[in-house]
Amino acid sequence: MKILLLEDDLILNEILEEHLIKQKHQITTTFSSNEAIKELYSETFDLLLLDVNVPDLNGFELLKELRNNNILTPAIFITSLNMVEDMQKGFDSGCDDYIKKPFELKELDIRINNIKRLFNIDTKIIKIDENSYLDLQNLEINLNKNSFIISKKESEILAYLLNNSKKTISIEEIINNIWSYEDSVESSTIRTYIKNLRKILGEDKILNIRGVGYRFNF
Repeated sequence: MKILLLEDDLILNEILEEHLIKQKHQITTTFSSNEAIKELYSETFDLLLLDVNVPDLNGFELLKELRNNNILTPAIFITSLNMVEDMQKGFDSGCDDYIKKPFELKELDIRINNIKRLFNIDTKIIKIDENSYLDLQNLEINLNKNSFIISKKESEILAYLLNNSKKTISIEEIINNIWSYEDSVESSTIRTYIKNLRKILGEDKILNIRGVGYRFNF
């Protein structure tokens, strides 16, 4: 997994980085919200590990900003704030899990693995229905034993729609979660990718909710 770590305690930052690298993750470490924002707007990540009491914006404010900009990367707060009200603030700001310091590294691993499971992160095969699946490694859709080669971006868009099938996804959200902020992507480009996917899957599988976005229809 590609993980962004925001932790201003130098020793803990180093401990977490070393441990996560041993677990075969790719880690980008930051020590302030401004550093984190620069990284988040230049590349995409699979998971955010965020302390709360950090320089510049606190972790709650940072995640709120990201969610308001339709950046929905899964996030876990790792913080010494242990009141129920603090946990509520964390989930209200858009986090997916909350770990209270001090914690064992094994607990962090368990929570990361749960996020991987929930969001199909690092999963090479994503089931579409009983007879079809998306193969992310080989960039193909296997549909009723027929294989269709697709582009990397088409596979990422389809994976995102599948992983968020309970809601309608706007074009802006697709762009913000698959491309970095430095990339310039036109809405027409997304529509072309969606059109190509619908040709393979059928128009009834990716619904166009007029004026809102797209939703995968199982």
